[in-house]
Amino acid sequence: AVGKEDPLFNEKFKGLRAMVEQKADVHQMRLLGITSSIANEGKTTICAQVGRSLASTGRKKVLLVDVDIRKADLTHGMGARRTPGLTEYLLGGVPLQQILRPTQVPNLFLIPSGNEVNSPADLLAGDKFKSFLQEIRASYDMILLDTPPVLPVADTPTIRELTDGFLFVYRVGFTPYTMLRQAMEELGEKNVLGAVLNGVEVASDSYYRKYYGAYYHRNVEAVIDSEKTRETVQS
Repeated sequence: AVGKEDPLFNEKFKGLRAMVEQKADVHQMRLLGITSSIANEGKTTICAQVGRSLASTGRKKVLLVDVDIRKADLTHGMGARRTPGLTEYLLGGVPLQQILRPTQVPNLFLIPSGNEVNSPADLLAGDKFKSFLQEIRASYDMILLDTPPVLPVADTPTIRELTDGFLFVYRVGFTPYTMLRQAMEELGEKNVLGAVLNGVEVASDSYYRKYYGAYYHRNVEAVIDSEKTRETVQS
């Protein structure tokens, strides 16, 4: 399943959750996209785990939406069926209530991707998707969209103006800075709420090794600040 049961891993996401929640509450943000420059940077795991962490507080009713229609990693990772899902709803085949799925976490719900279609970007650019976002905004306190990576396909830039902002996942040591800069430019800096740096070495590594064991090597650091994000990209 998406989101590992590891004490340190979960603690990292509690910190990320707190920053996301504070930023969202202050700026009245309700609908956030989670994306990255290219595939395999960890965006789906981060989307799912932040959603789980937000819902677990009991303060917010949270909805995860799998907008990465080609891969459907969030759907598979949550152990859900693809259909009926988002594409079936957007094509007019099923009502909204039929694609909403409860999860094992109280207050956390999922809309799976649905079957793959020939041109997801065109489907997401339609009026039906805009109406869909307006409808779910009225029913949930926080909505997280797991969107495709920015550079390979046009899907995410297509919907950039429909969200309240994006969390940008960057896998340190994996994605070249040139690709990060290009992706940020395509998404538009004003649309980026902040960055989540995946793969950063924890400064107090010896402390964590002492209490959690040397096997632990997954690290997530958050920079939930657009100015700091730009500094990271430009450095």
